Amino acid sequence: MCAASSEGRIRVAQIGCGFYGQNHLRAWRDLAADGAEFIAVCDLDASKARAAGEAFGIPWYVDAAKMIAEQKPDLVDIATRMETHRTLAALAAERGVAAIVQKPFAPTWEDCLATVATARQHRAWLAVHENFRFGHGMQRVRQVLASDAIGPPNWARISFRTGYDVYRGQPYFYDEERLIILDSGVHVLDLARFFLGEVERVYCETQRRNQRVRAEDTATMMLRHASGAVSVVECTYEARRIPDPFPETLLEIEGSKGSIVVARGERMTVTTEGLFFEESLATPLLSWTTRPWHVSQESVLRTNAHMIAALRAGRPADTSGEDNLKTYALVEAAYESAASRTAVKPKA
Repeated sequence: MCAASSEGRIRVAQIGCGFYGQNHLRAWRDLAADGAEFIAVCDLDASKARAAGEAFGIPWYVDAAKMIAEQKPDLVDIATRMETHRTLAALAAERGVAAIVQKPFAPTWEDCLATVATARQHRAWLAVHENFRFGHGMQRVRQVLASDAIGPPNWARISFRTGYDVYRGQPYFYDEERLIILDSGVHVLDLARFFLGEVERVYCETQRRNQRVRAEDTATMMLRHASGAVSVVECTYEARRIPDPFPETLLEIEGSKGSIVVARGERMTVTTEGLFFEESLATPLLSWTTRPWHVSQESVLRTNAHMIAALRAGRPADTSGEDNLKTYALVEAAYESAASRTAVKPKA
């Protein structure tokens, strides 16, 4: 298990300085008071690496192995395309360096298993940057559930529906062989586990509503949880609504004593034993966050803070590699279900 440096700080290096990686860069800078020492960046694109290095006043590299050898980080944040995750996580593990891998964990189930096995072999700390569950609003929903205000949850709808042009910043989405379930569905499936527990079976229907896209852009999933609860998990990039809630996750959770509803505009209504209260879940704007992305950006800061706290304490992250296999298994089950048109038991 990787530990903090002798000064009690975690020396952090980041691999990947692209579109979404910019949020990780700024989050690490803001976590200095939490013990993060941001020491280096790396990207295969020298212009991106140089720009990040100069912006944060730290060394920059185009070779990850060289960066790790010279800078000796305690933790590497792998904010790259999923095709690179297995190789880069192994690079860190083999050198005794803790690693965070951006979601989705990897392109395939086999890659996920191999990445976890390599970390286990080298006794290396490994986590997946599954940020939705760490956002302010979702953490508050979890607190209400833990208070037993609505009783044991037995039904839920968790929805990420938008028409926001996600292709502008990530044009490679047009050519992905698997799209919405692996990109955004993984988030809402993880939330279903987070709120309602493990899953016994998954039924899924997919659609390709945008003919420019190669893969599915809409998925509607039904989950039967081990507790007996049922959840409907939805995601699409083809919703047409004004105002668009992007990038908010909307949800309804019902229990034996009441319900929780999170509506557009980050508003939560809790009904408990015939009474109700409303609460704003508004995400604060940080110095580097902008609407509407601030909801997602703030969750990156909270996720990174969790990672630093877990690593310093010598414990696995809540979204460790081992744990994220359970979420990724739901992704695999959803694709298998859509292909077979049957309910599918997630891989163990």
